[in-house]
Amino acid sequence: MKDKKKMRLKKFYFHPITIFVFLTIFVMIFSSILSAFQAQATYNVVNVNTKELEPTLIAVENLLSFNEIQFMISNASKNFLSFGPLGMILLALIGITIAEGTGFIETFTRRHLSKMTDGGMTFLVIFLATVSSIVNEVGYAILIPLAALIYFISKRNPILGIVTAFCGVSFGYGVSIFAGSMEVDLIQYTQQVALLIDENVHIALSSNLIFIIVTSFVLSIVGTLIIEKIIAPKLGTYKKEEVFSKTEEYKVINLVDEEQREKERDKYEKRGLRMALITSIIILLIFIYSIIPGLPFSGLLLDAKESTYANQLFGSNSYFQEGFSYLVCLLFSIAGIAYGIGSKSIKNDKDIIENASKKFGNMGSVIILIFVVAQFISVFRRSNIGMVLTTWLAELLGTLNLSGIPLVLVALLFVAISNLVLTSPTSKWMILSPIIVPMCMQANISPEFAQIIMRAGDSMTKGFTPMLASFVIYIGFLNMYNLEKNKPYTIRKSLQLIWPYFAIIAITWILLVVIWYLIGIPIGPGVFPTI
Repeated sequence: MKDKKKMRLKKFYFHPITIFVFLTIFVMIFSSILSAFQAQATYNVVNVNTKELEPTLIAVENLLSFNEIQFMISNASKNFLSFGPLGMILLALIGITIAEGTGFIETFTRRHLSKMTDGGMTFLVIFLATVSSIVNEVGYAILIPLAALIYFISKRNPILGIVTAFCGVSFGYGVSIFAGSMEVDLIQYTQQVALLIDENVHIALSSNLIFIIVTSFVLSIVGTLIIEKIIAPKLGTYKKEEVFSKTEEYKVINLVDEEQREKERDKYEKRGLRMALITSIIILLIFIYSIIPGLPFSGLLLDAKESTYANQLFGSNSYFQEGFSYLVCLLFSIAGIAYGIGSKSIKNDKDIIENASKKFGNMGSVIILIFVVAQFISVFRRSNIGMVLTTWLAELLGTLNLSGIPLVLVALLFVAISNLVLTSPTSKWMILSPIIVPMCMQANISPEFAQIIMRAGDSMTKGFTPMLASFVIYIGFLNMYNLEKNKPYTIRKSLQLIWPYFAIIAITWILLVVIWYLIGIPIGPGVFPTI
């Protein structure tokens, strides 16, 4: 009887692919209900020509209507092929698998990274993940698979590497040691709205620079402590069952021959690493030269149609930004091939292709997951539910009479909540900036600090919602490295894994913003929290 009771109580786990299919159906049904009740909202946008706010009506679309079902069926392949994470992860994996297949990543990790302390490695991954948002969301595609691989080679749990990289990118999104793509995306809306209040205001690209530099280090330090003290002990070690096999095998080893082979391998590995280093430096110099305007044959990666350098480098049509994943792919591929030639780990092109192809063998479930999530994200965006809910929050915020710390905290909270359903910083700020920026300026808070409120709220909850397109990379790689295939990482389980990181970093963000406002130190060169 007890055994039967235990069997009845055994948990059943849906695969995340199935869960996202259910979520897609739920969104379609929910949209039809909201549409029947005529759920809609109106947000304001600045007319650049008239310098006035103009209302824009947006309504929830009924995705169960005949036309919408037709649209979803006819656009399924387009949704998949144009889904950002798909292209980024495939390009990143091509470069990483070539570098791994030649032995470059393993040798570099074993000789250099494995010598770091656990805390040192964690800090490095989080810091790189945090500053990677200088070029949108490429950090997810590059650092999640790379961190998993490096942790595995270093005999640490690769699940921990995945969590570390994902949390670093998500909960530090928008901060870096340089002004990047987020500045270009946000400033256009901040500037337009601020001009309605003060026609002499100018939002510089460096207006948040001091704040984001300091924050990038603070978040990396706090994140390292969370990973090492809270998350790592819970995950434990990562060992396949073969490690515990009791089968013993003996063989006679000639110590002299073994020592000679070790010396020879060491020599070839060092030569391979030198060739990879030299090649990488040359490639990086070429990349840097390609983003410097005005030099002979330079500017290859810049959008010459833009008037400012920031837009040339980080604008929507920038060759650098659009092609960054491909550039990383080239860097890893060429460095890996250079190592393979120098270390003699590869003999011909067939070795490179064969070794890299083997690494793609377990990507099947991830590709299927990406297809399903691409449909889910497309359906949710098509419904306008996120836009309508965010607009309702903006309208509610506009009715509140707040100033000082209460305004900062409530605006921060509203941005964080809206980010759960509308993860695009540009779309979110387009709706919220006409409310938050005037409220801040009328309360003697600078529009530049209003932009900090936006980026802080955006980062607080960015990694804690499956609406984030790159969440699919996180959950996909968790299941790729999951040893318990009968217990897959579901959305709930994946979020539970990062819950401590989310909670503590959210508090850290709030404290940073509030303390900075109270102290009043510059957030950028010549820019302060107050006007």
